[in-house]
Formats: sequence, structure tokens, C-alpha cells
Amino acid sequence: MDINQTKEEVERALKEIIDPELAVNIVSLGLIRDIQFGEEIAPQLFDHITVVMTLTSPLCPFADVLIADVCDTVTLLGMGEGKVELTFDPPWEASEEIRLLFGL
Repeated sequence: MDINQTKEEVERALKEIIDPELAVNIVSLGLIRDIQFGEEIAPQLFDHITVVMTLTSPLCPFADVLIADVCDTVTLLGMGEGKVELTFDPPWEASEEIRLLFGL
């Protein structure tokens, strides 16, 4: 099994989640920091898959919705239970591409 290919599959699925405030997918926004796989219990089946992510702000009003969407999206891939680990270290900063998109 190629873990990088599996990570890419999870990332592709996460690109379908749109930040409700900014109307951009959470991968392009840079909210996804890492994708970690728990114990492999069968080929391409893990006891869990943890998405390490941040939010645009610790006070994000859509935090619960985004976290639930990430968990559900990963779980629906059928490779393991989706979990989220939030981090704000380092804090989120808009990439140059995002700044240009919003005219900043």
C-alpha cells in the first residue's frame, strides 16, 4: 500500500468541503496541516484517520460544522473513522494565492 496515494485520496475528498464564510475549499485555504493514519487493520483500512487542521480564527463561528464535515467526509471514504485534531500553532495565515483571490 502506498500511504502517499492514500493521503492524496483523503485530501481530494477534503477539497469538497467549502468554508462557509470564505467560499473556498479548506485544502486550498491551507487549513489542513497533516493527515495521520492509525493502526492498519487490513489493506487500506485503519482504526482511525486523524486530520490535523487549523481554522482561520480560534473564534471561527463555523468550527463545529467544519470539524463535523471533516470527520464525516473521511469516515465515508471507508478507510477508517475520521477524527480531527485542531491546532493553532502556527496560526493560520492566508497564502499569497488566497490574498490575491480576495484582493488583499
